[in-house]
Amino acid sequence: MSNVNIKRVKSSEIEFKDRLVSIQRVTKVTKGGRTFSFSAIVVVGNEQGVVGYGLGKAKEVTAAIAKGIDDAKKNLIKVPIMNGTLPHEQEGKYSGAKVFLKPAAPGTGVIAGGAMRAVLESVGIKDVLAKSKGSSNPHSVVKATINALIQMKDPYTIAQLRGVELSTVFNG
Repeated sequence: MSNVNIKRVKSSEIEFKDRLVSIQRVTKVTKGGRTFSFSAIVVVGNEQGVVGYGLGKAKEVTAAIAKGIDDAKKNLIKVPIMNGTLPHEQEGKYSGAKVFLKPAAPGTGVIAGGAMRAVLESVGIKDVLAKSKGSSNPHSVVKATINALIQMKDPYTIAQLRGVELSTVFNG
């Protein structure tokens, strides 16, 4: 995905909170019987506009979560937040999952389900209306939500791109 807006962030100087989105027990059948392992999807964020997701796989739950957190810290993005909500409406898509994000008035809260909620809360968004359409697979929903957040542009960037005053882009 080649997008100009992806702002990579270094994880060393930031304090993160992690949220476990989903954990699955995976079975591999061998001639000696069944081998169980776990895969965990984890979202990390500093609740001030930085978020990342990761997948960890291991024989034990705690190890899988730890690997997921490490993986999440390796691919972080910066998201523009304005007054606790998003700058504009945005759709995101990944595989069969489609998500729709819409800014909301202060006091609305995070109106989003499951995997989307974890991502939006980790980013630090306080008020948003969100809808997940299509696949409800947590992997795809998390990636679609991140995809939508990557496409977000703040009014300052748009004003610079268009070469106009900020007031003509955004009145507030």
